[in-house]
Amino acid sequence: MLIDVRHVGIVVNNIENSLKFYRDIFGLQIQRLMNESGTYIDNILGFENVKVKTVKMSAPNGPTLIELLEFDVPKGSNLPRHVNDLGASHVAFTVSNIDEMYKKLKQSGIKFNAPPQLTPDGYAKVTFCFDPDGTPVELVQVLDANALLEK
Repeated sequence: MLIDVRHVGIVVNNIENSLKFYRDIFGLQIQRLMNESGTYIDNILGFENVKVKTVKMSAPNGPTLIELLEFDVPKGSNLPRHVNDLGASHVAFTVSNIDEMYKKLKQSGIKFNAPPQLTPDGYAKVTFCFDPDGTPVELVQVLDANALLEK
């Protein structure tokens, strides 16, 4: 039986660059930082001689949300991800003020598809930006939790 969602793994090119994005800009907190190698990690990932740095991060008041993974061995492909690619397509964060977050991120040089947009049902404002490796990141500000109940 499923108990809970544990985390979302995001493979990155450079942990330090990604920490600047997820920790310094978004405010996620590091819960655990590890350098992993050996038989255990080789077996569960299905590779040989794995060497990977992992950083588990959480929202200030929440459970672990994401795990950043920087593989030294084996290196993965460096193809850009798109939100319509097969497999996990993006990570989404709920924010308190999307317009403020958008402005702050734009000033930091973060790329967006578009400014925050109001959902057709009036429930939320949403936008997509990209982390340093091009992983799509969705930002959502819930505006009216009752809007859906009334429709």
